[in-house]
Amino acid sequence: MSATSVDEPLLRLRAFRNLYVAGAVSQLGSQISYVALPLLAVTALGAGAGEVGLLSALGTLTVLLVGLPAGAWVDRVRRRPVMIASDVLRAAVLLSVPVAWWGGFLSMGQLYAVAVLVGAASLLFDVASLSLVPGLVGRERLTSANSLLVSTWAGMDVAGRSVAGVLVQVAGAPVAILLDALSYLWSAAWLRGLPEPSPTTAAAGMREPGAAGVREPVGRPAAAGVREPVGRQIGVGVRFLFGNAILVAALVQGAMANLAFPLCSVLLPVLIVEQLGYPEWVLGAYLAVGGLGVLAGSSAAHLIGRRFGTGRGAWLVSLVTAPTALVIPFLDRGPWLWAAAAAWFVLTFRTGVNNVLLVSLRQRVTPDDLLGRMTATMRLLLMGALGLGGLLAGGLGELWGVRAALWPGAVIMALSWVPYLASPLRTHR
Repeated sequence: MSATSVDEPLLRLRAFRNLYVAGAVSQLGSQISYVALPLLAVTALGAGAGEVGLLSALGTLTVLLVGLPAGAWVDRVRRRPVMIASDVLRAAVLLSVPVAWWGGFLSMGQLYAVAVLVGAASLLFDVASLSLVPGLVGRERLTSANSLLVSTWAGMDVAGRSVAGVLVQVAGAPVAILLDALSYLWSAAWLRGLPEPSPTTAAAGMREPGAAGVREPVGRPAAAGVREPVGRQIGVGVRFLFGNAILVAALVQGAMANLAFPLCSVLLPVLIVEQLGYPEWVLGAYLAVGGLGVLAGSSAAHLIGRRFGTGRGAWLVSLVTAPTALVIPFLDRGPWLWAAAAAWFVLTFRTGVNNVLLVSLRQRVTPDDLLGRMTATMRLLLMGALGLGGLLAGGLGELWGVRAALWPGAVIMALSWVPYLASPLRTHR
C-alpha cells in the first residue's frame, strides 16, 4: 500500500512538508558558502589554483572514506536523528570560520578541515534523506516528489548564489558563511517535527534483490534479532547496484558528468575575479545561471518523463545538451562570458532533469531495505568523481593555467551521453 493518497497534495503531508522546508532552507545557505568559501580563500588567504582545487575536492573525497559504511549504518537506524545531527555538526563547523577570521587565526588548514567535516555530514544527511522519501510519499509519487524537491532546491541555488556574490562584496565572506551555519540550525529545528516509521530490520538474514528487484538467497539467514556484519551488508548493496544494468548506466554517465563539472567550474573564482578582473557579484551571477538551469530542468523533468519515459527522456536530453560544454573553455570578457553562461545553463538543465528522472528511477528499482546502501554506494562513486575532478582542476591549473582544466572538462562532459548507448536505460520507460 502506498504511503499516501495519490490525490493528496504533497505539501499537505506533514512529514514531507517538514523535509521539504528543512531542505530548502539549508540548501539556500549551502549555496552561499559554495561561493563564499573559495572567495574567502582567494581574497583573504591568497589561495592559488591548487589550493582552491584541493578545497573543492576535499568535501567530496570524504565520501570515499565513509560512503559505504554510512549507507549500511543508515539502513539500520532511524533516519531523522541522523539528519538532525548532521545539520547541527555542519552548523558548528561552519561557525568556526567567521570566529577564526574575526580572531585573526584563520588558515587554509582550517578551511580544509571544514570542507572534510561538512562533506561527511552532508553525505549522512543526503543518504538518510533520499532513503526516507519513498516511505513518506509512496513509490508511485516519487517522480512528482523529487521534481518538487529538486526544483525548489534549484531555486534556492539561484537565490543563494546570487545573494552570495553581493553579500560577499558588501558584508564579506565570513558573514555569508555565518548565515549558512544558521540555515543548518533552522533545518534541524524543522526536522524535529518530522515523523518517521521504524527502520526496517530486514537487514538481518536479508535475501539479496536481483537486477529486476527479484530477491535471491545470499546465504544462511541470520537468527532473529541478530544483525549481519556491516561488511556483509555493504557487499549486498554493492552487488545489487552492479548487478542492475540500469543503475550501472546511470552511475557511469553520472560519474563522467561529475568529473567534468569541477574541471569546468572550480577555478572560476580565479579566472573570473582574479584574471578577468570582474567583481565578485559577476561570479555569483554566473553560478546562479546554473541554478536556473537546474530549476528549469527539474521543473520540466516530469513532463519529459511522461512524454518519453524515464530512461529514454534522460538519454535524449543528454544527447542534445552535453555537446554545449565545448563552449565553456572560451569564457572571456565580453560576449564570450554570455556564451559560456548560456552553455552553463544548458548543461545544468540536463542536471535538473537527471536529478529527478534518474534519482526517481534508482529509488523505484531498489527495495526499501537497500535504499541506504544503494544511495551510499552510488554517492560514493559519483562524489568520488566530483572530488577527483576538483583535484585535477587544481593540478592542471597550477601546471598549465586555468584554461588547461576547462578543456578536458568540456570534452568529458560533451561525451557523457555515450554510456546510454549500450544500456537498457536508453529505452526504459
